[in-house]
Amino acid sequence: MKTEAVRKIHFCAGHRVYGHESKCSNLHGHNYVLWVHASANGLDDLGRIIDFSVLKEKVDTWIQTNWDHTFLAYKNDLELLALEPLIQKNKPWFVCPFNPTAENMAGFLFKEIIPELLKDTGVVVSRLVLYETENCKVEVF
Repeated sequence: MKTEAVRKIHFCAGHRVYGHESKCSNLHGHNYVLWVHASANGLDDLGRIIDFSVLKEKVDTWIQTNWDHTFLAYKNDLELLALEPLIQKNKPWFVCPFNPTAENMAGFLFKEIIPELLKDTGVVVSRLVLYETENCKVEVF
C-alpha cells in the first residue's frame, strides 16, 4: 500500500512564454493551483507522512515569497526584463533560469526547490500537479 499526503496551494502570477507562436507570447497571468504529493518510507508515531501544516509552512511560504503576485520572467527574455523597472512596484520579479511554461515551473519546483525545502523532514515529493487554468495542468512524477 502506498500513502501520500497532499497539500493544495494557490498563487497568482504573471508571465509570458518567450518565443511562443501565439497569444501566450503576450504578458498575461494565471490563478495557479499546485497540488503537492508527499510520501515517506513510513508513517510517523502519530500515523502521518507529514503534518499538513509543515507542507504549508515550507512549500506555500516559498511560493508566496517568490511567485505569488509577481511576474515570472525568463532570464533570456531581455526585451521583457528591460521593462521591469517601469512595471514592477513592490515585489521583485522572479527571473527564471527557464522559460516559464507550466511544465518548466513544475519541474523546477519538483527538482530544485521542494527537495531542498523538505530535506530535513524525511519526506519526498512523489508528484506535483500544477493547474495553469481549470482546464490545463501538468504533472511531474
